[in-house]
Parts: sequence; C-alpha cells; structure tokens
Amino acid sequence: MAGGKESTRQRMINIMYLVLLAMLALNVSDSILDAFKNLNDSLSTSQTNVNTSTEQLFAAFEQTKLKNEPGRARPFYEKALKAKAVSEELNAYLEKLKNEFVVEGQGRDKRTGDLVERANLDIAQGIMINRGEGEKLKAKINDTRQKLVQLLDPDDRKDIAFSLEAKDPEEAVSGGKGTWEEVNFGEGTPLTAAMTILTKIQSDNRNAEAEVVKKVLGKMDVAVVNLDRFSAVAIAPTSYVLQGQPYTAEVFLTASDSRTNPDITVGGATLPVKEGKGVYSVNTGSEGIFSWTGIIRIRQTDGTVKEYRTPEQKYQVARPSAIVSADKMNVFYVGVPNPVSISAPGISKEKLKISMTGGNIVGANGKYTVTVKTPGSTAKVTVAAEVNGRIQTIGATDFRVKRIPDPKAKFGGKTGGSMSAVAIKAQDALFAILDNFDFDAKFTVTRFNLIISKPRADAVVLQSSSNTFSASMRAAIAGVTPGTRVIFDNIVAVGPDGSPRQLDGVVFTAN
Repeated sequence: MAGGKESTRQRMINIMYLVLLAMLALNVSDSILDAFKNLNDSLSTSQTNVNTSTEQLFAAFEQTKLKNEPGRARPFYEKALKAKAVSEELNAYLEKLKNEFVVEGQGRDKRTGDLVERANLDIAQGIMINRGEGEKLKAKINDTRQKLVQLLDPDDRKDIAFSLEAKDPEEAVSGGKGTWEEVNFGEGTPLTAAMTILTKIQSDNRNAEAEVVKKVLGKMDVAVVNLDRFSAVAIAPTSYVLQGQPYTAEVFLTASDSRTNPDITVGGATLPVKEGKGVYSVNTGSEGIFSWTGIIRIRQTDGTVKEYRTPEQKYQVARPSAIVSADKMNVFYVGVPNPVSISAPGISKEKLKISMTGGNIVGANGKYTVTVKTPGSTAKVTVAAEVNGRIQTIGATDFRVKRIPDPKAKFGGKTGGSMSAVAIKAQDALFAILDNFDFDAKFTVTRFNLIISKPRADAVVLQSSSNTFSASMRAAIAGVTPGTRVIFDNIVAVGPDGSPRQLDGVVFTAN
C-alpha cells in the first residue's frame, strides 16, 4: 500500500528534499537554509489548499446528499468525519513539536522569517532523538495511516497512493543512521530542515485525509441496487376488511420497467396494469377468510416469456367493530384531561366520527381528550364511520365518572411519625401530595391549623390561610425541642376540579 503513483508536485518536492539533504552534508550555507525555508512555505501553502478543498467537499456533501437523503448519506458522512478526526489528531501532535522547535530555536527572525537558530544542529536531535519524540512520531504516523486505511472498503485499499508512512531504511545510510527518526532528525540536521520535515509530514497527512474523504463520500454516488434479478410481489394495505368494504392489493414485479407492462392475472382474470403494477380488487359481500395467487408474465429481451407467481395471499372479512380504550385507566376523572385512543379494525383513523354524551371529547386521528364534570354519572363514547357511502355506528362504550382521589398532607416529605427538631425547624410549608395516581393532578393547601404541644406546657394553636407558615407559626416552630408534638389539623386543599378537600391531620414528635 506504500506504492502507487504520486503527483508530479509530490515527486518534485521529494527530489528537492533529497537534494537539500545531500547539500547539507557539504555545507550549511544561508542559501541552503533559505531553500529549506522556501520549501517549508511551499509545503504549508499546499497543505492549506488541500485542507480547504477537503472542507469544501464536506460542505458540498452536507448541502446536497446529507440534506436530500439523510438516511442513506449519514453513514458515509460519519465515516468521513472519522477520517478527519484521525488526521487532525496527528496534525495537532505535529503542531506541538513545531512549537517546541520555535521555543528552542529562540523564536522567529523578522529579517528571514525563519527560526533564529535555524542553523543549529543540536536542537532537532535533542528533541527528536534524545528525548524520544521521533520514535513517538513514527508510531503516530504509522498508526494514523493504518486507521485511515481501515476506513476504506477492501477494494479501495489496493488503489491508495498517499505517502504518509514512516519506515526504517532497509540498509543503514551514511553515518550509521539505521532508523527513520535518525535519518530525518539525527546528527547534522539543521533546525530549519527538521521544521520542513514536520511540515512535509503535515502535508502528507492532509493529502491522505483528502484521499480517504474523497473515496468515502464518493461511495454515495455508486448505484444502490443492481437491478438484475426479478421476483413477484403482492402488497395489500390490510388483510382485515369490514363486510361491505372492497379488498385491494397491488401485484407487481420488482425492478419493473415502467415502459413495459407485464401480463398479470388472478384466478384467470387479467388485471389492469399501469407502470408495471397491477391492481387486484374484489367485493367482500360475506364474512370469512379468502386467499388468492397472482401470476405475472413478462417478455425478456430475447423474446422469451417468463412466468412468476406471488406467494399465496390471504385476507379476512369481518363484521364492523370498534375498539375504545382509556390510555391510563378505565374511568374518566373530573378536573383533568383524560387521554383516549380510538380505532376500528379495517377503517382508517381519519374516517372515524366520534361523539359523546356526559362529557366533551376533542381530537383526531385516533387520539382524543375527554373532559367530564359530574362525579357518579356515566359517560358514553360512540364511534361511527362511513361504510359503503353511508354513516354507520360501529361501537359504543360506557365509562364511569369519578372525582380525583384525596391527596395526603405531607410535612417535610412525611405523613407523620418522629422527626428531628432540626428537621422540623427547617420546614416552612405544608403540602398536599397525590401518590400513585397516573394523572398529573396538583393540589394546593388553602388553610390549616398548627398545634404545638410541649411537655408540661399549654398547647399553642395557630392558623394559616395558605400552605405556608405565618410569622407567628415560624416563631413557634423555632422553639420546638425534643419531645414536642407538632400537629397539623383542619387541613383543606383544592385540586384541579376546584372542590375543597378535608384532609387527614398529621402528627409529628420531635426527637
């Protein structure tokens, strides 16, 4: 996978890089250092151009394929994003190394635009060889290449030609340099040359990313289905039909040519065919289970006729019926919206006509809300539908009407018992909570009495016209000590139905 044809520009860059390295062995003159600086700038520009091209490819894909066919395009898009993330991880590490070069090289020289210590022969070796960063970089380069390759389909991996790879030379080069890091950053490598090498790796990295992204996103344009096989198909909207309604099914050949209509028959009768699809329709005058098989004959390009049979199709004809069910329980409650689902087998929900006595019902498409007002009464929901051109009642259900159960008074989340004096003093309100009820029904305490009884002292009785403590109540609560009895009595709360509820009192003993 390391092979493959490189671009003319890439070959020229590689040749220039080798020539400059050879010249370094003779002399590190300003002209050579300037040449490395120029090569570095050229590589940076190339890298920017490739990155811009990749971003434009992503943007175009997002505005077209991802927008128009999100279900099909999303897997390709996410795989391309993975390639981008893998490349960016390596690029970030290279930028970190380049920043270290800048710091160790005393920053940038305004005159040359290069590093101040660009001719230094020790900095690159110290960072990359002595500190082991070169070996880490080699591992990251090869790991990035492997991850990018794995994102491609097996057939595409054979054709990749990017040069992102860090391989040790097969034989040691001059000076005894036997590893990739020693060849690129070893003894005698000027700092500006090492910086150029890092920029070249960044350019290779962006080129590899672009190659993978292009191949991955390009898969979207490959044909989804190869239309070279045929099979007979029968599709019916429903197999459950009300008596008096027609049974309808589509019989067609998959991968059919809209310009050529096949011959389709059921029970010897020829069906009308349009755009390769035949429509089978039969009256349903009696109840029962019925079956049928379609036969499709199509002429091949060589003039022969092939015959295809659908699997046996069955449908049931039944008397009209309706199903009405309360979404949460089998009664309607006063003061809250009661959700109800209504359906009738064999009839579309939008064709149902719903009416009610003893309450009000609103909604559409099978989902309705019922409100009632009189506890103890009975409400009736009636379902009708259009069958064979006339409105017909197909079911009715009675519901009991009840009021919402009484809530429980709670102080500090408890309904009585022992509670620490500290916990009692920390509270300032009484709440009415409706536990284990399926509806979101809120109750508010509108008044209550507070009785504080200390050992060997007269009881203190206070009143509140809301669920919160009055100033005198807070003062009395502040004096609670262990052994004090705190009693809430004459508690009244109001819920969604607007009726006042007398709640049971709660008693606490401070400890």
